[in-house]
Amino acid sequence: MAAEVLSRRCVIMRLVDFSYEEYQKALRQSAGAVVIILPKNMSAVPQDIVQQFMELEPEMLATETIVPIYFAMEDDELLSIYTQTLTSSSSQGSLSAAEVLLHTATANGFQMVTSGAQSKAISDWAITSLEGRLAGVGGEDLPTIVLVAHYDSFGVAPWLSYGADSNGSGVSMLLELARLFSKLYTYKRTHAGYNLLFFVSGGGKFNYQGTKRWLEDNLDHTDSSLLQDNVAFVLCLDTVGNGDTLHLHVSKPPKEGTPQYSLLKELESVVASQYPEVKFSMVHKKINLADDMLAWEHERFGIRRLPAFTLSHLPSHRLARRSSIMDVRPHVDVKKLSRNTKVMAEALARVVYNLTEKGTPGDLQIFTEQMQVQEEQLSAVVDWLTAQPRAAQLLDKDSSVVSTLEYHLGHYLKDVKRHYVKADKRDPEFVFYDQLKQTMNAYRVKPAIFDLLLAVCIAAYLGMMYLAIQRFFSLVLCVIDSLLFCIFPCQCMT
Repeated sequence: MAAEVLSRRCVIMRLVDFSYEEYQKALRQSAGAVVIILPKNMSAVPQDIVQQFMELEPEMLATETIVPIYFAMEDDELLSIYTQTLTSSSSQGSLSAAEVLLHTATANGFQMVTSGAQSKAISDWAITSLEGRLAGVGGEDLPTIVLVAHYDSFGVAPWLSYGADSNGSGVSMLLELARLFSKLYTYKRTHAGYNLLFFVSGGGKFNYQGTKRWLEDNLDHTDSSLLQDNVAFVLCLDTVGNGDTLHLHVSKPPKEGTPQYSLLKELESVVASQYPEVKFSMVHKKINLADDMLAWEHERFGIRRLPAFTLSHLPSHRLARRSSIMDVRPHVDVKKLSRNTKVMAEALARVVYNLTEKGTPGDLQIFTEQMQVQEEQLSAVVDWLTAQPRAAQLLDKDSSVVSTLEYHLGHYLKDVKRHYVKADKRDPEFVFYDQLKQTMNAYRVKPAIFDLLLAVCIAAYLGMMYLAIQRFFSLVLCVIDSLLFCIFPCQCMT
């Protein structure tokens, strides 16, 4: 984008050249549209550019504008348009006024036209969540451990939101934990005295709407629910696919002697004795009900006075990676995801089977040989989840993502069921719109001044032809008069 005046022009930017100042300039001058070209291979983009764009995405989302913003994956045709437009704009800086006028009149331009109707709100859109369970053995009032991960993604462009680390990694870990503990709960000798409740929530990127409705259904609208009885703790998994740090985010530090305190200590023990390369810590942040958006999913449970925390390799909820179209498959390191899954599985098993009080050494690994964490399985789930965008407004109740997750949960768990949440029609907490993906056509055109200059040239040509013909006939008449005078000289004398 090299032009100074952008009104009614379509501004084209490449991600590698993206400038927030130029973007704001386009909005201030009411550009006709802004097209941001993204590379096909996001992993090849320099990390500093990726980080810069991720930090700008929240500002782009928060800025109200009448200028339509489009994101497009680069191809040969689009790059050709970009190159020609850039060359045309930048070459004018070193030309004289006459040369600029001539260049403006003769250069090729492009008219960008989108097909599709005006976006409108979608009514009755349902966000789907899934639950399943493994029942414990040994009594009726058994404690319940709840494992939670939201499956939707978020970013400035819904169709390009793949959510690899946030939260494809969390869902992958949850499914692997479901697989491992379903095996343990199959045998009488390893069937523990804890109910395990697994919840894959929808609408996580919209203030955890799926979790909010699930809690309301279980705590307010029914007399029989595992959440009403004896909940040991709720563990949410969010962004666990990278890094050499693990943070247990809590709204209220656990008290000694509680199951949640036991999990904290078991995590510290497993990391220290088995994975010393990992730095583990607890991060305490109180719930701020004045904020429009909750920081982590465990806060939904904390509001309902259920003991809960979130496991993440991120130290803060404010990091831009959690809601960015830059969160693509290469951002998940499967080996580190596998290691983090082992950490969580070992610590959870030590709580469920009360191994520390039984004197079991902290360096004893439970999940080995036939029971080990399957790195290939984790990788396959992440690959599948990141093969399609998972923005909440793209995933209805008939989505293949929902049905496939339901199938996998049903393979390991019992009583798998769906839960739906729709926005309140009178006071909606979220509104989705259609027309999220449109086709843009580029037509090669000459500028309007070219037509004007062409008309002037044609008029000048016709005028010159008229004068030339008129002069020609004047000369012919003079010649004829001269010839007549020479042939009949006497008639001219008295």
